[in-house]
Amino acid sequence: MYNAITGERQRERQKGLSRQVFELDEVVEERSSQGDTDDTKRCSGSLDDTPRGSWTSSIFDLKNSAADFLLRSLLVRTAIEETDRTNEELRKKNRHQEILALYSAPDEEEAVERCSIPEVPKEQLGQRILVKCLSLKFEIEVEPIFGSLALYDVKEKKKISENFYFDLNSEHMKGLLRAHSAHPAISTLARSAIFSLTHPSPDIFLVIKLEKVLQQGDISECCEPYMVMKETDALKNKEKLEKLRVAGEQFCTRLGRYRMPFAWTAIHLMNIISTTGMLERDASDSENERKGTWNERKRKAYGRLSVGEEMCSFSNFRPATLTITNFFKQEGDRLSDEDLYKFLADMRRPSSVLRRLRPVTAQFKIDISPVPENPHYCLSPELLHVQPYPDLRVRPTKEILEFPVREVYTPHTTYRNLLYIYPQSLNFSSRQGSVRNIAVKLQFMAGEDPSQAMPVIFGKSSCSEFAKEAYTAVVYHSKSPEFYEEFKLKIPANLTDNHHLLFTFYHISCQQKQNTPLETPVGYTWIPLMQHGRLRTGQFCLPVSIDKPPPSYSVLTPDVQLPGMKWVDNHKGVFSVEVLAVSSVHTQDPFLDKFFTLIHVLEEYTFPFRLKDVILTENNIESELKSSVGNLRVASLEPLVAFSHQILNKLIQLIVYPPVIAGQIVNLGRAAFEAIAVMVNQIHKSLESSQDQHGHNHLLASYIFYVFRLPVMEPEAGVPPHSGAIQYATLSRATGRPVSLNLSRSKSISNSNPDLTTTPTSPDEEVQKIINSKGIDRSHSWVNSAYAPGGPKSVLRRNHQNSSTDLKQAAERAPNRISSYLEGSTFVPAAPMRPATKKLLHEELALQWVVSTSSVREAALHQAWFFFQLMVKSMVHHLFLCDKLEAPRKMRFPGRFIDDISALVYTVSAEIVSRCQKEVELVEHLNTSLAFFLNDLLSFMDRGFVFGLLRSYYKQINNWLLTTQNPNALIALRMDFIRIICSHEHYVTLNLPCSGLSPPASPSPSVSSATSQSSAFSSHTQDQRVASMFELSVAFRQQHFLAGLVLMELALILEPDAEGAFFLHKKAICTLHNLLCSHDSDTRYMDPAVRAQVAQLYLPLIGIIMDALPQLYDFTENHIQRGRLASVMVDDGDGDGSTISQSVAMAIAGSPLPHTHRPAVFQMPSGVSIQ
Repeated sequence: MYNAITGERQRERQKGLSRQVFELDEVVEERSSQGDTDDTKRCSGSLDDTPRGSWTSSIFDLKNSAADFLLRSLLVRTAIEETDRTNEELRKKNRHQEILALYSAPDEEEAVERCSIPEVPKEQLGQRILVKCLSLKFEIEVEPIFGSLALYDVKEKKKISENFYFDLNSEHMKGLLRAHSAHPAISTLARSAIFSLTHPSPDIFLVIKLEKVLQQGDISECCEPYMVMKETDALKNKEKLEKLRVAGEQFCTRLGRYRMPFAWTAIHLMNIISTTGMLERDASDSENERKGTWNERKRKAYGRLSVGEEMCSFSNFRPATLTITNFFKQEGDRLSDEDLYKFLADMRRPSSVLRRLRPVTAQFKIDISPVPENPHYCLSPELLHVQPYPDLRVRPTKEILEFPVREVYTPHTTYRNLLYIYPQSLNFSSRQGSVRNIAVKLQFMAGEDPSQAMPVIFGKSSCSEFAKEAYTAVVYHSKSPEFYEEFKLKIPANLTDNHHLLFTFYHISCQQKQNTPLETPVGYTWIPLMQHGRLRTGQFCLPVSIDKPPPSYSVLTPDVQLPGMKWVDNHKGVFSVEVLAVSSVHTQDPFLDKFFTLIHVLEEYTFPFRLKDVILTENNIESELKSSVGNLRVASLEPLVAFSHQILNKLIQLIVYPPVIAGQIVNLGRAAFEAIAVMVNQIHKSLESSQDQHGHNHLLASYIFYVFRLPVMEPEAGVPPHSGAIQYATLSRATGRPVSLNLSRSKSISNSNPDLTTTPTSPDEEVQKIINSKGIDRSHSWVNSAYAPGGPKSVLRRNHQNSSTDLKQAAERAPNRISSYLEGSTFVPAAPMRPATKKLLHEELALQWVVSTSSVREAALHQAWFFFQLMVKSMVHHLFLCDKLEAPRKMRFPGRFIDDISALVYTVSAEIVSRCQKEVELVEHLNTSLAFFLNDLLSFMDRGFVFGLLRSYYKQINNWLLTTQNPNALIALRMDFIRIICSHEHYVTLNLPCSGLSPPASPSPSVSSATSQSSAFSSHTQDQRVASMFELSVAFRQQHFLAGLVLMELALILEPDAEGAFFLHKKAICTLHNLLCSHDSDTRYMDPAVRAQVAQLYLPLIGIIMDALPQLYDFTENHIQRGRLASVMVDDGDGDGSTISQSVAMAIAGSPLPHTHRPAVFQMPSGVSIQ
């Protein structure tokens, strides 16, 4: 809204004002101070120094009394004019510049014209906690220990974060493994991590798992020294410790690349909050909750509905440093996640079974705190630097990727293409031979040659950043081991059929024997990543081959029986593994995958193309694409939202650049429009909590505001591409005053005055030039033209480029013109007059919307704001790309598009009228969407045409008011509508404040008409001209169109016959108050001469208030008659707008209306033309 007055700003201004001091207060203070002075004088002298006698005392008092000040100005003769001038200067001294700001702040709920700027699309980040691993010490230190952290939700039985690996070993312990690891990358030295919680819950645990170097013996045997030996008994157990150190060094030298499970523990995050307590919230935080956009406040209120999430908020708890002294040893047959969930559930019970077990004693210090506002030295899950990152040598903090418990509906804004591999179990019980210490090696292969293993596997801790292979932990002497490993891969963007995951199973020889290799391969299996163009994810139960896979195995699945190969357990599935993808490249939805594949086939023109069982050719691609576009409605909501930007871009591309197949255009505009309407409506209904006060979904609004750009093909030879930033300043509405237009780039944005031939360089120069300019020639204006739409001599000019015909006729004519488009064949030959492969988005949207039917039309109406904003941005973008911002407004858009807009506005207005009593919420949103659309059109279309659309809206509303029994709802909608229209930043200019009222002019300019106008002006006296400025006449409303509508609304609402319309009084008064406040605080109108011109727009307000004085002072009378509320400004369509009815005259004069059966009728100004 173009309004600089906000509640906060107004309160700040009122704080700086001095207290009002009245004359009575000054008199009391003077008397009080004078009394104090007299008392001082009386006490100043001693009685002993005063001469005796009454006459002597009197003389003494006279000599010591202070003389009064001489008022010499009383004896000077001053002219009356000089006195008046002095008094005027004194009155103006210390006068507040913005007098209307002293009034109470306007009601925020009434500010329907305020449309907040949508949030910038960004990555989903929930409540974040910072975990720092400080130290890890055991009773004995004989070998390196490695740790990992992850979050688990016990209630949902789901792991909700990836692993964070840390290494707190001493340099001596790290040196034992130097032969098995390269120089560690700094990213693998991180000891602190940031976890994100989108859905906080009291059932979340931070699980710490420890591993050690593989050695001979099961887990219990390896844990025994840590459970028995104490640091205090080091001297007594010196020999045992030395033996353990030697054994540890030997195992590190020989088996340093392999790990085995060691111990684990968990921290219940809810205990941290309940123990440390919450931070005291500052008053500023509470104030900030009350502030913010409407959308933010709504989301906060919506979030508070969940008691559990509010109770376990992790955003403001007190930091805690914990020391964990007990770990639980791992059990080789209970390593799965299912077993872990049982242990975690048991930990919360008072009589926990785990508490009765003998623990592994240690001291693990960990710090848990809320994440600061702007953390330094952070790495993204892809190991990218997150600013600020001042020094590359500092130990980083890793951001840990979250796996939300429930769906998160957020579009992708960053590139992410990660793959997580979770080996779960292996069953080699039927495998012959010595197969007991099994390790699974994972490789990401680009082909079948061993050299084609790609270094895309993320390193863990104290190692290289990426590796070509990774191993699972080994469970000693188990032929059916369970795994808890997580492998994280950064896969390429362009995957082919040859990319696959290769799993190799090894038996690890823990005992060093002669002629016995360390690794013995005992099985192979693989997963082809791409199948029919889709990424394969999910649960797999794979058969394992004993023999090495044959050539060309990668394009087949291991389920295929290959000749000459031996399989474990007769080719049954024995290896369970899960593949999880977190990708902004792969949709992981079959319907979306097919849609993008078909688009790719069309763009690359790769025919024939095999898609599963279908061979795509030029003959069937159209039907397949239409079917795929229609099936977007059945896609899963989460990937649909995640890829909404790409989907909408491709659908818009199909509209703007319809594909050409075999030399013919495939018209997919209708199918694409239907898909957009259904998709937008589906997102809106599913995400009701993500809406602003106007019902705009913030995800869709942010797409239009930040993401959408018209698809532009490569420029032709010799045509220079456009460069520079595209600005849409007039289209942004903030909670306060919007940013002014960049007039230096588009000086035709505000060309209401044809005499403006230069670019204004200051905020108020435009208005100043209008004031100093010559008279405006309105001989071609709708205001006084009998040839205006609806006038007695109106004609239909089909050959005019911007024919502004009656809107109802346009609405009836447009479907007939468009019907031929629908009846023709889908393949339309290229028209010679316009490019065959290029259409204008705004024209196609208007066209398809007008001709849409049934459910598609309903979906478009429910999300009218989206299509209106999309059309507006498309129109502005088109004008910029075609260098038409300097062109006359009537030459910017073709007549057929003008007709479609007219028909569209007529249709939407009819829907508002017909549904106002049944679907209140829909009608309110539809009404505000249409108002914002017309508000935007005023910035770059012919303003006379836009005023004609406004007149059409009023006409339909007024026609319905004549018949309805409850007009208040429609009147409230109309008031909201005009308030939004009047929020335009050039509202004052649109009202033509610098031209006086004139009688109707001739339809065409002529010498006689000019002479008659001059003689008419000269015949009026000065008093009559001044008096006419205070009348809300038809001439005034023709000249000052928008201001006249606002004042007329106020006059009609304040009628004494209006019954039960207090909320309408409030709406009308707030609208006018808001306008006056915006003018008062606008820096463009600081000049007194400019303010005088703006004030003339509201001179009829004086008469309106004078007529309403009885009602304003005494509003308790119960008037039975309901007069003109049902007959507001109705245009009969036959008059020329030059006369005013008797009822109008009586209303303006304040006289009661005659009691008639038919309500009185106001005449709308027949036309307004402003370019």
